Amino acid sequence: MLEVPIFALDDPAEIRALIADQGWALLVSDGGPVVSHAPVIPDPATAGPEIVGHLARTDAELHALGERRIAVVVQGPHGYISPTLYQAMPYVPTWNYVTVHLYGTPEILDPGETYQVLSDSVDHYERDRAEPFRLASAEEYAHRLLPAVTGFRLVPDRVVGKAKLSQDKPAEIAERVIAGLTDPVLAAAMRRAHRRR
Repeated sequence: MLEVPIFALDDPAEIRALIADQGWALLVSDGGPVVSHAPVIPDPATAGPEIVGHLARTDAELHALGERRIAVVVQGPHGYISPTLYQAMPYVPTWNYVTVHLYGTPEILDPGETYQVLSDSVDHYERDRAEPFRLASAEEYAHRLLPAVTGFRLVPDRVVGKAKLSQDKPAEIAERVIAGLTDPVLAAAMRRAHRRR
């Protein structure tokens, strides 16, 4: 991914928040390439960009997970920006987005650790429910599924974050874009980016 300083997303807390908020990641490895999707959460044992997740054992085997580096892509809010929102010319359409790429060789977890990742993931995604489900309520069934699941932990050796949110536009144009967006999550991300300018 092209790294442009004005669009750099390098605040560790923002990167961790993006991972926590989004949770659905794209895993890419060499050898094909091989691409899979997997739920991930920030590693509860750390405060940095480390993640834990799981995927089907057959997907893990396709990636040779644990044997080589992978890229994990977490996509945040994104959307098409029409030049009509600028109310100025000359401009062309663009796409605004927030994303983080994490690189490294994941550690394969044993069954006990994998169960803990599944339990932590359920707790993470159920956290806002009035009566959250707990994996412990289906522990026996979850343990029967474990042989088909591979848990992993990634301590990235490289993290590249990007928040391309019209920071290269004058403030008045960015405000018009924000006002014209129909996606409130993208609009909020743009507001935060422009407050930091």
